Amino acid sequence: MAPTMNDTDRFAASMPRLEAIAYRLLGSASDAEDAVQDTFLRWQAADVDRIEVPEAWLTKVLTNLCLNQLTSARARRETYVGEWLPEPLLAGDPMLGPDETAEQRESVSYAVLALMERLSPNERVVYVLREAFGYSHREIAEILTITEAACQQIFHRAKKHIAHGKARTEIDEAAARRIVEEFLAAATSGRTEPLVRLLTDDSLAIGDGGGKVPARAKAFEGALAVAKFMRGLFKPSTAKRAIVGGSPEIYATTANGAPAIVAVLDGRVIGVMCLEVTAEGIAAFRNQANPDKLERATRRWAATDHGEPLLHAF
Repeated sequence: MAPTMNDTDRFAASMPRLEAIAYRLLGSASDAEDAVQDTFLRWQAADVDRIEVPEAWLTKVLTNLCLNQLTSARARRETYVGEWLPEPLLAGDPMLGPDETAEQRESVSYAVLALMERLSPNERVVYVLREAFGYSHREIAEILTITEAACQQIFHRAKKHIAHGKARTEIDEAAARRIVEEFLAAATSGRTEPLVRLLTDDSLAIGDGGGKVPARAKAFEGALAVAKFMRGLFKPSTAKRAIVGGSPEIYATTANGAPAIVAVLDGRVIGVMCLEVTAEGIAAFRNQANPDKLERATRRWAATDHGEPLLHAF
C-alpha cells in the first residue's frame, strides 16, 4: 500500500531528528542524507498502520543502516589517503540538531566527532543516542538487540574514551570571532612566538585532503611545530596561489559550534579549519580541505550573510 500524505508528513516531521542522529553517527552529512533517504524508502514499504511507535521504528531502522555504514566505513578508511576527518557543518546548519544542553552541543563538536572515530560502531550508537538525544538504556538496548546492562557498560566505556580528550570550553559566536581574529593576527605576523603563546603545549594540527588537495599525512604535534606550520601556512606564496587557483578570502565563523576559519574562493568553500579551544589555549586545529566534504558547506555559505573577509590568504 502506498503511503498516504499523512504518512509522508509524519516522516517529514521526524527528518530533522533523524538527520541529526545520522550525522553524529557517521560524521558525514552526505552519508547521513543517504541513510535518512533509505529509512524513508523502508517507511514507504512498511505497513505503517501496524507500527505502534513510529519514532522508535524509524530510529531503529536508521540506526541499523548507520551501523552497516560504520562497519563498511572502517574498511574504506584503511585505504583513505592521509588523515580522515568528519565533514564540518557551518553555523546554523539544521543537521547540527538540538543544542539546548551542553551534552547535545558537545556531541556534535568537531573535536568529539573526531574522537568518536575511536569508538566501535555499537559504542558510537549508544553514546550518541544516550548523550545527545536522551534515549534510555532500555530503549537503546531494544534498538541494538542487547541487554540493558550491556548497554550501560557500553555507554560507560564510550564516555571513558571520549573523556580522554581535553576539557573543551563553550564559546559564543562573538568570542569565537575574537579567538579567530587573534589567531590570524599571530599567524600573519611572520613570527612564531605570538602563535606559541596561543597554543597548549601539546597542541596538534591535522589536515584532511582526501588525496585530492595537498595535506600532510601526519599531524603536527607540539606548540612549536604547530606554530611553525601555521606561520608557513599563512605566508604569502605564488606556489600556494597556483595550487588553489587564486587568493582565497578568509572568514571567521563557527563550525559544529566551535571557532572556525573558512577559506572561500570564487564563492566555493575550499577549507574549513576548526579550532578546539580549552582553558589553557588552542589545543587543536582540524582542517577539512577535501572538496567532497565541503559541498554542503559551500551551499550553506551561499545561502547566508557572512560579512566581509578578515583577509585574503597567500
